[in-house]
Amino acid sequence: MRVVAAVDKYKGSVTAAQVAAAIGHACWELGHDCVEVPVADGGDGTLDALGGPNRTSTVTGPLGDPVQAEWRMHRTTAIIEMARASGLALVGGREKNDALAASTVGTGELIDQALDAGAKKIIVCLGGSATTDGGLGAVRAIHAPHRLRGVNLLVACDVTTRFVDAAPVFGPQKGASPAQVRMLSGRLDRLVQVYRDEFGVDVSDIEGAGAAGGLAGALAALGGKLVPGFDLVADEIDLYDTLATADLVITGEGHMDAQSFEGKVVGGVQELCATLGTPVGAVVGDADDDVATRLPFVSLVQRYGLERAMAEPMWCIEHAAADLIRDLIRDLMAR
Repeated sequence: MRVVAAVDKYKGSVTAAQVAAAIGHACWELGHDCVEVPVADGGDGTLDALGGPNRTSTVTGPLGDPVQAEWRMHRTTAIIEMARASGLALVGGREKNDALAASTVGTGELIDQALDAGAKKIIVCLGGSATTDGGLGAVRAIHAPHRLRGVNLLVACDVTTRFVDAAPVFGPQKGASPAQVRMLSGRLDRLVQVYRDEFGVDVSDIEGAGAAGGLAGALAALGGKLVPGFDLVADEIDLYDTLATADLVITGEGHMDAQSFEGKVVGGVQELCATLGTPVGAVVGDADDDVATRLPFVSLVQRYGLERAMAEPMWCIEHAAADLIRDLIRDLMAR
């Protein structure tokens, strides 16, 4: 049998490549071929799924301190993961963040460097941001933004939040108090007019413009195209063609819930497999009860317990995958 392991990371535990490798080892033990395909949904982990970093730049972190941000430049395509320059993890999480001061300057500096390097296609992956600055820091950090007119600027995001709603929806996750959320909302309202005046784009009308605290809207004002993150990654790595070669597919992520089927990797892979008529199952860290019937899956927490799943994730993934593959093959043969 030819198995494709098309999986996301288990956030905070193992990378997508590690998950795929564990499934690949399970296939080898069972005597099956496996194609290991790390996938992502446009947030953190997308850079790794698209080839990994090959450049490092010193840029301005979200609170003004310099940070070392990894990114990728391959031929004339640049891939930037904004969390590496303007991410919440860089400041130590919401408790240590200054929600009013946090800025996307560093992400803009990476875009500027990509332009200087001759990029004709720039992919900016959103998610994990510390910021709710409406992307103004990034816009001001790009020297001569008109250079973007000749560039295919793709913005990977997985939310539909409007620009002016970014503060109440995401602000509290980044440490903003109720009073600060109101201040950030006022800032975003003003930026709608700023971007309309400077670039002729009404970002308030763009679905998803509130992603990354409004950075998506700012990049749209500069000519960027907002694209569902999973779809972008799937296109870049030719995922459909790879899945078309499979007899069965194993996908997975750290926690499977309703959102997993709304633009995330598990749901995206399942939809592609449905189109192809290929059996698919998932190995997940854990799963909510309300999605238990969406596709065949094994939950590491339910099968091995939380303590072991956290202590030995690779062992658990490998053995869970082996059991799932046996079950899927048995069902396939019974048809």
